[in-house]
Amino acid sequence: MEVLTISHLSSAISNSQEYSHMSFEESDALSRHIMNFFGFSDRIIDNVLQPEDRDTFYMLEDSGLMETAREETTLYDGREWRIHYWTIKISEIFTRSVKSDDDSDDSSNDSVYEDIPDDIWSR
Repeated sequence: MEVLTISHLSSAISNSQEYSHMSFEESDALSRHIMNFFGFSDRIIDNVLQPEDRDTFYMLEDSGLMETAREETTLYDGREWRIHYWTIKISEIFTRSVKSDDDSDDSSNDSVYEDIPDDIWSR
């Protein structure tokens, strides 16, 4: 199994439609921030996150690069205890980190405004 690197995550973020507006420096900084939490693991406990970090994780979950999970256990006194985790989707990151030939088509990068004639903007 291949090891997930900052470069893989940065490429996956850049190749995600939701983050296509980000520059290389922004996606690289975000990747470094995320990888600092995970290290060599593919999941972390939610309790270590600050609210702004959790918001970032929710955004990555919405784009399909992360997911949440939880475990429940019964304590000695009978109460239920829930542990919430964040899991990084390594296979999805590897898939997105490699751009397919279909994505490299120039028409996919065109803006919708490029098809509109220039004279339409004049009053």
